[in-house]
Amino acid sequence: MPAPLKTMEFVEQIVGVVLTAVVLLDIFLTVLYARAGTALFSPFVSRAIWQMFRLISRPFGRNRGKVLSFCGPVILVVLIFVWAAGLALGSALVMHPHLGGGIRASEGPTPRDFMSALYAAACSLSFVGSSDFKPQSAAFQALYMFNSLVGMSVMSMLLTYIMQIYNALKSRNALGLALQTLSDETGDAAELIAGLGPQGEFSSGFSNLSSLASSASEVKESHHFYPLLFYFRFAEPYYAVSQTATVLFDSVSLLKSALSEEDYKWLKESATVAQCWRAAMLLVVMLEEVFLHGQPAQVRSAADAGTRERWRTRYMAALDRLQQAGIKTIADPDTGFERYVSLRERWDGHITKLRASMLYEPEEIDPPTYSPELVRARPPFERRLRDV
Repeated sequence: MPAPLKTMEFVEQIVGVVLTAVVLLDIFLTVLYARAGTALFSPFVSRAIWQMFRLISRPFGRNRGKVLSFCGPVILVVLIFVWAAGLALGSALVMHPHLGGGIRASEGPTPRDFMSALYAAACSLSFVGSSDFKPQSAAFQALYMFNSLVGMSVMSMLLTYIMQIYNALKSRNALGLALQTLSDETGDAAELIAGLGPQGEFSSGFSNLSSLASSASEVKESHHFYPLLFYFRFAEPYYAVSQTATVLFDSVSLLKSALSEEDYKWLKESATVAQCWRAAMLLVVMLEEVFLHGQPAQVRSAADAGTRERWRTRYMAALDRLQQAGIKTIADPDTGFERYVSLRERWDGHITKLRASMLYEPEEIDPPTYSPELVRARPPFERRLRDV
C-alpha cells in the first residue's frame, strides 16, 4: 500500500509542475511574446466567454449591444483569475504531499488537506498575504522564493498589460471617431472624400488622409499585439473595426474609380492611399484567420445581380456627392462603376464575415450601401459646410 501512495504523490507533483509551466507559458505568449494566435489556452477561454455573451444578450433586443460591450472587460478579469488560480493550483499540487514534512504550520499541528495546500501555495505567490505555513527544507525555501518572484512579476506584468490594452483600445476608438467626424457623422466614404477635398483641393486634406493611414497601420499592429482587443465591442458602430475598415476600403475604392484620372492621378497613385488599403486588408485578414477560423479568400467573389444593383445605387450617390463638393469625377460613370465593383469584390466578403461575427447589422456598418435613403435625405454639400 505505501508504494502506490508514493507513486500518486509523485504524479501529483508532476501534474503541478506541468500545470505551472503551461500557465507561465500562456502568460509569456500572451503578455510578453504578444502575437495573435500564439497563446495556449487563453484564446479558448476568451472565445467561450464571447459565445456565452452572445447567448446571454439575445433576449435584450435593441439593447444587445450594451450587454455585449461588457464582454471585453469580463474576459480580461477572467483571464487574470484563471492565470492566478492556475499558478496557485500548480504550486498546491507540488506542496500537498509535503504538508507536515517539508512545509509545516507555524503553530500547532499541520493540516494536510488539499485546501490547506492551496492556501499555502496562494500565500507563497503573494496572492493572499502572510502565510501560516513555513518551509522547513532548502528545497521548499527555494520554491517559496521562486513562487514569490513569479507572483510579483506576473501581477506587475498583468497590470502593465491592462494599461497597454486600454491605450491600444483608445487608439482604435480614436481612429473610428476620426472617420466618423470627418464623414460628418455619416460613416460614408464619399462624404469623407468630399470633406477632404472641397472644390477639388486635396492639398490640406491629404495630410488628414496620411494621418488616417498611419492610424490604420497602428490599429492593425495593436490587434496583432493584443488580440484580446477583438472582443471589445461597443454599442456605437463607428467604434467597430468592421466599420473602420469599410470606410477605409470604400474611400480607396471611390478615389480609384470615381475621381477624374487627369486631375487626381497623383492622389490615386500616392503611397498614402495604398497604405489605407493595405493596412485595412492586413487587419481584416488577420482577424479572419485568427478569430473566425477560416482561410480568407484570396480570389475575389463575383457579386450577384442584386448586390451589383445595390452597389450601383451607392456608387452613383457617391458620384453625385463628390460633384456637389466641386470634385471632378470620371467622365464615364459606367467604366468607373465597373472599376468600383472590381475593387469592392476584393474586400466586401471580409467585411461581411467580420461584421456578422460581432453581431452588427449591415446598415449599421455600411449605411450608404444598405440605407441609401439616408444619403438622399442629406442637405446639399454647400449647406452642410455652412451649418457646421
